[in-house]
Amino acid sequence: KRRGSWLLLLGFILFYIIYLLLGALVFSSIERPVEDKLRNDIQTMQREFLNQTCINATALEEFLVKALSASEYGVSVLKNSSLNSNWDMASSMFFANTLVTTVGYGHSTPLSDMGKAFSILYALIGVPFTMLVLTASVQRLMYPLVYAPQALFQRSGLNPRPASQLHFALLLAAVLLCFFVAPAFVFRAIEGSWSFLDAVYFCFMSLCTVGLGDFVPGEQPGQKYRSLYKVVVMVYLFVGLMMMYLLLRAFHKMADLHGLTSFLELPHCEEPEGDLRPILGDGPPPTSPTASLWGITRTNQRSVSHDNTNSPSRHLGAFSPLCYE
Repeated sequence: KRRGSWLLLLGFILFYIIYLLLGALVFSSIERPVEDKLRNDIQTMQREFLNQTCINATALEEFLVKALSASEYGVSVLKNSSLNSNWDMASSMFFANTLVTTVGYGHSTPLSDMGKAFSILYALIGVPFTMLVLTASVQRLMYPLVYAPQALFQRSGLNPRPASQLHFALLLAAVLLCFFVAPAFVFRAIEGSWSFLDAVYFCFMSLCTVGLGDFVPGEQPGQKYRSLYKVVVMVYLFVGLMMMYLLLRAFHKMADLHGLTSFLELPHCEEPEGDLRPILGDGPPPTSPTASLWGITRTNQRSVSHDNTNSPSRHLGAFSPLCYE
């Protein structure tokens, strides 16, 4: 059953990739001709402007307004910039990925009404499905990356609270190193014009799904292996978002152990027994390291709850530190 649930999760990820490819194909077929027409119009306007013997302020202003308007849609009057299309397959897939992950850099937007309508429909289905895939993936990673390390620290002699603190510190350091510092060096080397701070800024804004769009990878004129580069960035975004969600889950559990969630009257992070099972499988639920903090087992929880059916503490959830997420 556990192996079958992993296969089902892989099937979900495969369907997610196919969904991105289909979206890229549709976006490219809709927007590429419109982009080509806009680029030709801008080039024609540029030639007419340069052929004028006397350039007045009105003609210059009109040219700049049209050029800036085209630039908002990713079409530039610069010769080197016009070599890259925003709606080839790789760029369209990159746009589809930023759309369903809600990163949304905004460096390229649909030009046609049909493209805008399709974006609404595509995001309406793609955003919740992406959240489902991310949630299922994180739930599968909770045991090897959260439960098991904390249990290992407790077996080595640490109490639950210090064990959770040590685990969260190590997990945070690993995420910062693998998804912020190391990628920043890579982006700085590839992009050329980015500083290290620019690259870290891009990583943070992307993995927090802010996506301001002032820094977008793969937009340098004449960039080598541009299509492959964009695909690698898409993989980085998906895995990075998954690890950010995992980090938040680990922090939530640590806050639960330290009583912060109880103090703020928030849901506890210990899931109900049924929810400890993975979303995509019927495998045995992992044993949470927080169980020792409460000093009771699930069997004891049920027996105490049955023996205190009229106790106010039962209604307040004293023996059910559960997280209904």
